[in-house]
Amino acid sequence: MNTDPIADFLTRLRNAIKANHRIVEIPSSKIKKEITRVLHEKGYIQSYRFDDSIVQGTIKIALKYNPSTKQSAIVNLERISKPGLRKYVHFENLPRVLNGLGVAILSTSKGVMTEKEAKGLNVGGEVLCFVY
Repeated sequence: MNTDPIADFLTRLRNAIKANHRIVEIPSSKIKKEITRVLHEKGYIQSYRFDDSIVQGTIKIALKYNPSTKQSAIVNLERISKPGLRKYVHFENLPRVLNGLGVAILSTSKGVMTEKEAKGLNVGGEVLCFVY
């Protein structure tokens, strides 16, 4: 049993990046699918595929690396809101990651999105993680 599936998702990505894997396979859930979609839209991962052939399903993520330096597009993944201490923000107090170079992924009433999209829609929510 996993008490924090989002932290497990981020840890699996972090470990795959440190081991220079090209593809990582992660157990699927709705929130993980949405986080994966946001990471792909923002250019942090190369591609992804949802495999729902088994009961829970899996997410296969192709990680993105710089061809010349072999450095990952993701430098750091940081979990912010944890099961023991949730972090909610109002749309006026949305966090900035590295002065706008990174993204904060939020779970809002309008779905999972970045802090810039949430500011445009004037919605706040739970800060899931920082990516840069």
